[in-house]
Amino acid sequence: MENEAKKKVILIGAGLRGKAYTDIMAKEHPDTFEVVAVAEPVKDRRDYIKNKHSLPDNMCFESWEPLLSMPKLGDVAIISTQDRDHFAPAMAAIEKGYNLLLEKPIAPTPEECVQVAEAARRKGVFVIVCHVLRFTDFFIAIKRIIDSGEIGRVMNVQHTEGVGNVHQSHSFVRGNWAKTDESAMMLLAKSCHDMDILAWLLGKKCKKVQSFGSLSYFREENAPEGAPERCMDGCPVGDTCPYNAEKLYLKSKSRWFRCAATKLIEPTDADVEESLRKTDYGRCAFRCKNDVVDHQIVNMEFEDDICVAFTMSAFNRGGRVLRIMGTKGEIQAKMDGKEIYVIDLATGEKRLYDIYSDSGESIVGGHGGGDNGIIRALADLLHGKRWDSICDIGESAHNHIIAFAAESSRLAGGELVDVEEYASAYEGK
Repeated sequence: MENEAKKKVILIGAGLRGKAYTDIMAKEHPDTFEVVAVAEPVKDRRDYIKNKHSLPDNMCFESWEPLLSMPKLGDVAIISTQDRDHFAPAMAAIEKGYNLLLEKPIAPTPEECVQVAEAARRKGVFVIVCHVLRFTDFFIAIKRIIDSGEIGRVMNVQHTEGVGNVHQSHSFVRGNWAKTDESAMMLLAKSCHDMDILAWLLGKKCKKVQSFGSLSYFREENAPEGAPERCMDGCPVGDTCPYNAEKLYLKSKSRWFRCAATKLIEPTDADVEESLRKTDYGRCAFRCKNDVVDHQIVNMEFEDDICVAFTMSAFNRGGRVLRIMGTKGEIQAKMDGKEIYVIDLATGEKRLYDIYSDSGESIVGGHGGGDNGIIRALADLLHGKRWDSICDIGESAHNHIIAFAAESSRLAGGELVDVEEYASAYEGK
């Protein structure tokens, strides 16, 4: 690749996700990628990309429209705007002939998800949706074990996504994903990762779904007695409350939380304090206007009679845990510790699977290595090598539809939904 021209990249949305992807490009793949333009409304974030990638002023935009009105500037557009702002720039970029690295979810409605897939096919461009779990050592190893036949025919899967109580309070109570009409339903915003990874691991189609869930805890009636509207206004339980905004954003010195709450690259204490006094990040976690669920289950039936039970819950410290049961063996896996055990049903032997020696080269970085992995896969794809982990945009859109079908079940009180029938209303029109 050393003698080949760099692949030119434009970035639309320079928040935490867009910054992460382009930082990886600059650090790990400087001979492959060149970021040539950015569109981002927040000046501090826009200036970071400008300075990091030595962009001229005329290649830095406050919105995506003027950037995509220009002649095509490169090979790839990264779309990492807010969830409800994916569709329009994605469609415009596809029309210009850009290949896309598109942050999930594709769009907040099934109609728009399918439209993106159809537009990409029509223009002959690829769209990689950022299903970053597919690019982690952890899930690549699990996929390899299943496909090897070591545990026989898969019969049942128990998959839990622990959102984490603090993560829930930050992102889905106070933050950008707290309100469905401003972002997306919880199952799409947080767990389309999981709907996709289950379909990928099993290599089968989901036939039926049923779902239950609600917003039960992060509600005003559960606010501690005497709790004010804002944590900085003298909360009587502030010292012990795990959601105390002063502790999370100011006193903890967590760079990630501080940047997210202020939309600044290097926020000062004064910046954080101002955000806590003016934005929802400073509000009591029980006095926000959030409406997305804080716990949900999805029962799924896949082809070959495979039964899957998926749980999404805020009430834990976070992390994904899987139990995959087959006719010859069982996989017990915990993503946080990168622990994968394979149990032989005939002998009872329990073997710790070595992710690195058994799966090959290690991937490190954010999302369990998935952020680095997807950028490496993008680089390889642009040079003619396609990873098995890469999801076709049509497949990704269909896996999104599984989430929409499950949410329709939840809203109908747990009504059983035939996925193919549900999808037929949107696909193939």
